Amino acid sequence: MDVHLDRRCFLLGAGLSCVGLLGWNTPTWAVPEEDLLNCRPADPLEALITGNNRFSAAWQQADQADSTNERSQQMAALWSGHCFLPAKVMAQGQAPWATVLTCADSRVAPEWIFDAAPADLFVIRSAGNTAFDDAIASMEFGVLALKTPLIMVMGHSACGAVKAAQGDELPTPLLTELVKPIRAAIQPGQDLEAATKANASYAAKQLTARSEVIKDAVDNGTLQIVVGYFDIGSGKVTMV
Repeated sequence: MDVHLDRRCFLLGAGLSCVGLLGWNTPTWAVPEEDLLNCRPADPLEALITGNNRFSAAWQQADQADSTNERSQQMAALWSGHCFLPAKVMAQGQAPWATVLTCADSRVAPEWIFDAAPADLFVIRSAGNTAFDDAIASMEFGVLALKTPLIMVMGHSACGAVKAAQGDELPTPLLTELVKPIRAAIQPGQDLEAATKANASYAAKQLTARSEVIKDAVDNGTLQIVVGYFDIGSGKVTMV
């Protein structure tokens, strides 16, 4: 199923009637639920990977540009041809087709990295992309109310939180608390890349270990959890 074609159909063919407003436990749709869900890509993971391929190609081309203006033009061209939902449509509700738990690092913006439009992704960010309580609760909301079919936990190169967890002391008690789950995930002697991937994998396992809602969704086949690693230099996301 072509992602852009589906979204164009969603916007032009169905308009407002194709967007439902989800309640908490009992979804309330303007149209049958399957009509909205059919607007999603058939394979959300493939859509993320394909979008990242577009981004990384533009990212690397921009890196070779001679001027800031040329780099900006090359990156802006990435979004040409996208079908963006107008505000009056998005105001009616949301139906993101993937959840991304990732780091708060300013260089790691999922909407850019996956060449996604507004309303495509349900994004949760915190330094070190750990499975903290509010993150898990947010993903439970995504499963119960938004019915997102995919969760990606994504670490990234040069992660400052993981590097801090590999050290001995941190300057504040709250930062010490922040890195506790990272320290539980990594092993002594690991390089930063290996530790970052181990941390992301550990966080992904925590989702089903600590949430019956998420575990049940995985068990019944309505939710897939994957782990990714974003390399800032190349712009590529690889599966862990």
